Amino acid sequence: MFISCNEANHNCDKSQYNEASLWEKIKLNIHLIYCKACRKYSKNNSKLTQVINNSELEYLKTSEKDALKKNFEEELSKNN
Repeated sequence: MFISCNEANHNCDKSQYNEASLWEKIKLNIHLIYCKACRKYSKNNSKLTQVINNSELEYLKTSEKDALKKNFEEELSKNN
Protein backbone atom coordinates (compact mmCIF):
# COMPACT_ATOMS: atom_id res chain seq x y z
CA MET A 1 0.00 0.00 0.00
CA PHE A 2 2.81 2.44 0.86
CA ILE A 3 5.14 3.39 -1.96
CA SER A 4 8.57 5.01 -2.16
CA CYS A 5 9.06 8.62 -3.19
CA ASN A 6 10.60 7.46 -6.48
CA GLU A 7 7.51 5.41 -7.30
CA ALA A 8 5.25 8.29 -6.20
CA ASN A 9 7.07 10.70 -8.52
CA HIS A 10 6.82 8.21 -11.37
CA ASN A 11 3.09 7.77 -10.72
CA CYS A 12 2.70 11.55 -10.56
CA ASP A 13 4.28 11.89 -13.99
CA LYS A 14 2.12 9.10 -15.40
CA SER A 15 -0.99 10.62 -13.86
CA GLN A 16 -0.39 13.98 -15.49
CA TYR A 17 -0.26 12.34 -18.91
CA ASN A 18 -3.30 10.16 -18.18
CA GLU A 19 -1.20 7.00 -18.24
CA ALA A 20 -1.64 5.99 -14.58
CA SER A 21 -4.06 3.29 -13.57
CA LEU A 22 -6.70 3.90 -10.91
CA TRP A 23 -4.66 1.86 -8.40
CA GLU A 24 -1.52 3.94 -9.12
CA LYS A 25 -3.50 7.14 -8.58
CA ILE A 26 -4.87 5.84 -5.28
CA LYS A 27 -1.40 4.86 -4.06
CA LEU A 28 -0.06 8.25 -5.14
CA ASN A 29 -2.78 10.14 -3.27
CA ILE A 30 -2.15 8.13 -0.11
CA HIS A 31 1.56 8.88 -0.40
CA LEU A 32 0.88 12.60 -0.90
CA ILE A 33 -1.05 12.70 2.37
CA TYR A 34 2.08 12.06 4.41
CA CYS A 35 4.97 13.18 2.16
CA LYS A 36 5.56 16.92 1.93
CA ALA A 37 8.39 16.59 -0.60
CA CYS A 38 6.24 14.64 -3.05
CA ARG A 39 3.35 17.08 -2.61
CA LYS A 40 5.76 19.85 -3.63
CA TYR A 41 6.99 17.77 -6.59
CA SER A 42 3.41 17.15 -7.68
CA LYS A 43 2.51 20.83 -7.35
CA ASN A 44 5.57 21.94 -9.34
CA ASN A 45 4.91 19.28 -11.97
CA SER A 46 1.34 20.55 -12.37
CA LYS A 47 2.56 24.14 -12.74
CA LEU A 48 5.08 23.11 -15.38
CA THR A 49 2.45 21.21 -17.36
CA GLN A 50 0.10 24.21 -17.19
CA VAL A 51 2.79 26.61 -18.41
CA ILE A 52 3.69 24.36 -21.31
CA ASN A 53 0.05 23.78 -22.29
CA ASN A 54 -0.76 27.51 -22.12
CA SER A 55 2.34 28.66 -23.98
CA GLU A 56 2.23 29.67 -27.58
CA LEU A 57 5.35 27.87 -28.70
CA GLU A 58 6.33 27.93 -32.32
CA TYR A 59 8.40 25.05 -33.59
CA LEU A 60 9.67 23.65 -36.85
CA LYS A 61 7.63 21.17 -38.81
CA THR A 62 9.24 17.83 -39.57
CA SER A 63 9.86 18.83 -43.19
CA GLU A 64 11.54 22.06 -42.08
CA LYS A 65 13.75 20.16 -39.63
CA ASP A 66 14.74 17.70 -42.35
CA ALA A 67 15.63 20.53 -44.74
CA LEU A 68 17.67 22.28 -42.05
CA LYS A 69 19.51 19.06 -41.24
CA LYS A 70 20.23 18.44 -44.92
CA ASN A 71 21.60 21.98 -45.38
CA PHE A 72 23.72 21.62 -42.26
CA GLU A 73 25.19 18.32 -43.42
CA GLU A 74 25.95 19.78 -46.87
CA GLU A 75 27.78 22.74 -45.36
CA LEU A 76 29.61 20.48 -42.96
CA SER A 77 30.79 18.20 -45.76
CA LYS A 78 32.15 21.24 -47.69
CA ASN A 79 34.42 22.10 -44.77
CA ASN A 80 35.88 18.62 -44.35
